Amino acid sequence: MGTPTQQLHVVFGTGPGGLTLIEQLLARGHRVRAVNRSGSAPVPAQVELVAADITDPQAMRSVSAGAAVLYNCAHAPYHLWDELLPRLQDGFLAGAAGSGARLVVTDTLYMYGPTGGVPMTESAPYNATSHKGKLRARIADRYLQAHNAGTVQVAIARAADVFGPRVLNSALGGAAFLPALQGQPVIALGDIDQPHAYSYIGDVAATLATLGEHDEAFGRTWHVPTISDHTTRQMHRLIEQELGHPITGEVLPAVTEDAWGPFDDVFMREYAELFYQYLEPQIVNCQAIGDTFGLHPTPVREALRATIAWYRQLHSWQPRPARARIITPMMIRATAQRD
Repeated sequence: MGTPTQQLHVVFGTGPGGLTLIEQLLARGHRVRAVNRSGSAPVPAQVELVAADITDPQAMRSVSAGAAVLYNCAHAPYHLWDELLPRLQDGFLAGAAGSGARLVVTDTLYMYGPTGGVPMTESAPYNATSHKGKLRARIADRYLQAHNAGTVQVAIARAADVFGPRVLNSALGGAAFLPALQGQPVIALGDIDQPHAYSYIGDVAATLATLGEHDEAFGRTWHVPTISDHTTRQMHRLIEQELGHPITGEVLPAVTEDAWGPFDDVFMREYAELFYQYLEPQIVNCQAIGDTFGLHPTPVREALRATIAWYRQLHSWQPRPARARIITPMMIRATAQRD
């Protein structure tokens, strides 16, 4: 196990995952360097904030110098994945190899493809039917091949749909909590009576930080502690109970490539091939991370309570007329850009 005292940990990406991870690392006594393209982010004063292009291998070698662990919390828009994800991977591998730092990668479930409700384990085969799932599978394989070749030390953390403070662009994000607070219908996808996996952002960050501290975590994939025993409708009912007033739903039952609700047509076209996730039970087995490191999902009510508190504070919620359409795509995008 690494020594959690004043090691330099470098977090790439300052969206919801990166910012939450930074808080975790500081609480564990690490020095933290945050890296994004702009060099601007709402990070604590003790965090070193650096601008760098992750797709530039030389820049990555420079910004990774002296680090014990690198964390890939960077994101790219779906329509740019083919172009950017391999280049981002090149940058991370160059930074880790050049500095000798270990690399912890945030990942999705897309490579597993449709499962028919069979619980996903870390050893499940890659049966992606989507282009994006096949791309994520190739990228994950390359990371582990680099580890096995001795080029870098890599650990991969896979999360389901993420929710929590700061998280806007997710299935249980701004399109659910904002309208719920405003007395509007919450937005949902697919069959909301199927079990669906949700990963709390605090559990994602705790997983990344824990993997970065343990030598035995490297060379494999881990599932983030994830809630899989609730349907989306049940999650809405829990939100309703926490708010203390009824909420209604606006559900897209089948795939479309047209703009819908707060989502524009570009997003819907890109997401169409992944819509299967909302038409079957989605269950994630996260026993390995619990058995090995004692990490378990935050109790769902506790997680929802923290999420609602964040939305209330950030948006200074006030009651509005029920017929007003409050949530807009521009609102979600503008708020996400601030994160």
